[in-house]
Amino acid sequence: MVTRPLTLIAASLVSLALFACATPATPAPEATSSAADAAPAPDAAAPGAGPAALPPVPQPPERPVAPEAVTDPAIPREQRVANFVEYAATTYGVDRDHVRSVLAGAEHRQSIIDAMSRPAEAVRPWRDYRPIFINDARISGGKAFHAKNREALDRVAAETGVPAEYIVAIIGVETSYGRVTGSYRVLDALYTLAFGFPKRAPFFAGELAQLFALAQEEPQLDITALKGSYAGAMGMGQFMPSSYRLWAKDGDGDGRRDLLTHTPDVFASIANYFVVHGWERGAPVVARASRDAGAKDFKPDNLEPAYRLSDLAARGYRPQPGQPLAEGATLLSFDGTDGPEYWLGYRNFYVISRYNRSPMYSLAVHQLAQAIAGREPQ
Repeated sequence: MVTRPLTLIAASLVSLALFACATPATPAPEATSSAADAAPAPDAAAPGAGPAALPPVPQPPERPVAPEAVTDPAIPREQRVANFVEYAATTYGVDRDHVRSVLAGAEHRQSIIDAMSRPAEAVRPWRDYRPIFINDARISGGKAFHAKNREALDRVAAETGVPAEYIVAIIGVETSYGRVTGSYRVLDALYTLAFGFPKRAPFFAGELAQLFALAQEEPQLDITALKGSYAGAMGMGQFMPSSYRLWAKDGDGDGRRDLLTHTPDVFASIANYFVVHGWERGAPVVARASRDAGAKDFKPDNLEPAYRLSDLAARGYRPQPGQPLAEGATLLSFDGTDGPEYWLGYRNFYVISRYNRSPMYSLAVHQLAQAIAGREPQ
């Protein structure tokens, strides 16, 4: 949340995101996520994908990234760190000496760089990725978690329109229902990626500054001790610092937002993340699709639900009988166990993808949610 963004994976695999965001590999590294946030920037409208027939889903403003003076690898590291101190102080009003003191205790971790280079979504096909999350243990764990927290979850679902099973599924995918929230110090993760991973340095240096701002707003958080994913996502829902600051909610009115273990705040915050990114109450998420014989391959360059069903049908792709319908969709193609799978991703699928930009992540969340609710995963 709140991608990234993203996200944690099974036993030793858990991550981020999300978060809640979790998604790695053999045992995989923690995944990037959340609210995730640690994910790449939003998809751009794509040349070659055909004209967008429908307007984009409204999104909140992009979170600020750090300036070039902080992230340019041509600038000596020591100077970039000094420039970061000034950036954090002037942007968020944090004390310069405090920032210097905290950063002096941060450690560069090569294992974090390595993990960022091999997210599960990039190396596993759907047929191998799906069983990580859609399995008996994850489903039964989700049902038990749902039952234990039914009253709080149902209240949030009624208020926001985000079904309880999707909130639970995010927590299940990200952190195995809060059991695996990450073993890296958030400070070390963000410090390492801000100053040692040039490809994403503007994002992660921006998140590092947001971490200091978050500590001012939520003084119960000790940023020298916070643990999270290798991407710097934290808590049961694996929120990145900016997502925490912008979209976390105080779910029970106790005057603080605790996304580490306090479930009322976790539930309200995950639901709010979805709402802010365009969740539509009562609307479908996906539909299984059929491909006409002779239809040409079609792969949209982003996940925007920009195509009318009639446009997709003209290309040879249409919802299977009995599947839910919505006007705006995109086409998703996966390597399934029994061969190619085709899906139509609707607006709410796109919203899930704002938590972690991998379409496999979003489909896993959806199918886990369906199973937790007692429905056969589509």
